[in-house]
Amino acid sequence: MNKKTRDLTFAAILVAIGVSLSFLYIPVGVAKCFPIQHMVNVIAAVILGPLYAVLVAFSTSFIRVIMSTGSLLAFPGSMFGAFFSAMLYKRYKKLNAAVIGEIFGTGIIGALAAYPIAKFIMGREAAIFAFVIPFGISTIGGSIIATVLLLALEKTVGIENLRGENI
Repeated sequence: MNKKTRDLTFAAILVAIGVSLSFLYIPVGVAKCFPIQHMVNVIAAVILGPLYAVLVAFSTSFIRVIMSTGSLLAFPGSMFGAFFSAMLYKRYKKLNAAVIGEIFGTGIIGALAAYPIAKFIMGREAAIFAFVIPFGISTIGGSIIATVLLLALEKTVGIENLRGENI
C-alpha cells in the first residue's frame, strides 16, 4: 500500500471514530465538550500532518453538524486545534508540542473564533471569552486520551510505522 492510500485510509478511520463517538460529550455552559474530537486531532496531527489533521477535523465537524450531533462551534473548536497541533509537532517532533498546540489552538484561538459564530450566525448571546473554559476542558481531556494512546502505539508499533515512513 502506498503512503497516500495509507494516509487517506487512516484519515477516514479517524473521521469515523470522531463521528461514531460524538455521543460522548460533557455539557459545559452553552457549549458541548467533545474530548474524542480533540483526541482525534492530536492523533491526526502526529501521524498524518497539518493538511490531513485539518481535513479530518473539518470532515468530522461537518458530518456531526449534518447529523445534528454537533453545532457550528465544532468547526473553530476543532480545526484551529488540529492545525496548531500539527504545526508544532512538525516543528519540534515532540508529542508535548502537539498537545500544547491542540490546547492553545482549541482552548484559546478556537474559543475566541467561536464567539462571532455563536453571536452572529447562531444568534446566541455570549461573552467573548465564554468558550475558553468549556473548550479548554474538552481539549485537555482529549489531549490526555491521545497522549496515552500515542505513547502505547509508540511502544508497540512505532509512530514511524503508522506514518508509513518504513514502507
